Amino acid sequence: MKHYRIKKSSLKGTLEIPTSKSHTLRAILFGMMGKGKTIVRKYLQSPDAVAMIEAIKNFGATVDMFSDRLEIGGVAGKLQPADDVVYSGNSGQVLRFIGALAGLLPTYTVLTGDRSIRHNRPVKPLLEGLQSLGVFAESMRLDGFAPILIKGPYNGGRATLEGQDSQPVSGLLIASCFAEGPTEIEVRNPGEKPWIDLTLHWFDTLKLPYQNNDYTLYHIPGGGGYDSFDYTVPGDFSSLAFPVVAALITDSDITIENVDMDDVQGDKKIIEVLIEMGAKIEINKEKRTLHVKKGSKLKGMTLDINDYIDAITILAVVGCYAEGTTEIKNAAIARTKECDRIRAIATELKKMGADIEEKEDGLVVRTSVLQGAIVETYHDHRMVMSLSVAALGAKGETQVMGVECVSKTYPTFADHFQLLGANLQEQA
Repeated sequence: MKHYRIKKSSLKGTLEIPTSKSHTLRAILFGMMGKGKTIVRKYLQSPDAVAMIEAIKNFGATVDMFSDRLEIGGVAGKLQPADDVVYSGNSGQVLRFIGALAGLLPTYTVLTGDRSIRHNRPVKPLLEGLQSLGVFAESMRLDGFAPILIKGPYNGGRATLEGQDSQPVSGLLIASCFAEGPTEIEVRNPGEKPWIDLTLHWFDTLKLPYQNNDYTLYHIPGGGGYDSFDYTVPGDFSSLAFPVVAALITDSDITIENVDMDDVQGDKKIIEVLIEMGAKIEINKEKRTLHVKKGSKLKGMTLDINDYIDAITILAVVGCYAEGTTEIKNAAIARTKECDRIRAIATELKKMGADIEEKEDGLVVRTSVLQGAIVETYHDHRMVMSLSVAALGAKGETQVMGVECVSKTYPTFADHFQLLGANLQEQA
């Protein structure tokens, strides 16, 4: 098991953030459904991307992989029956997006994934949505988790599903674009709305028609189609948060490149929040750079983070270094990500001396003096990065165990932080 050994550090320099996982996976998926050869440039080279590539090949798409691009031969909206079991790896998007598309086929599709997918990532909302469209959609253990078995087809109709997790909603929206007839999708308790916006942004780009009534009711006419496209993946705002916070808590001066503040990603909200908490951050939209300056004095505040839910672990770290109390709320869905992130980050930061309290839907964090400790990451990439950042400001040495999963979104994490001057060693 690989781990990091980290000591208190000061950072300096410039780096370019990795490209977006969510845009990469959608680009691959929409490349499959297009007509002709799609090119996806600067794709995130991560295990989730590999899982999506293997999934679309299962349904008839062709993929040529190069170091700087993917070339995808699309199926023009006409999926072939799955050639094999679809293995989602650790990707909820692969499971739920491909699972929804499988509902268009008259043949059986089996989808599964790693232990997290099979035991911590509920798929019941997607199954219920597909069932309401007349699709056979079942959890093979009847527990609401993968492996799942799907058999359509559905040609339109009315779907109803729970929407606290955005991925099943996005999956059904995408699949409904390619159904033969119109589909109406009713969503109860819609959440994570910026991730829905990301999916709808792709619809707008590809000129796929839809109607969105306050995220609770969608009308999709179906019969969608489009030609291939050439797309360059932008930088990832969820990854951006880690070097930004690292600079803030170590009182360092760094510059980050490939930051497109006009992109639709909801996680860019964290930059606004950090500035509101007192961070000295300068953004140059023209050059697409972000500069973190020394001298920030962070103050705690109450944060409703449902629109940028993936930031919960790094914001818990911010709360340790901010003056006063930071309350993070409306984050219950974070318990069903790669791990129970609310419990996991509270447990591990407490090992480092954090004054942190777990709530049903969030956390309360008070100013803390962190000490080095041996901390676990629960096979969760955001836990790896958040605890590593926390360690950069802590007294003594911290060992962050089980760091391989960081490749899910930030394969160059250790290299980038070492280039900035972090006292971080990766060991087997």
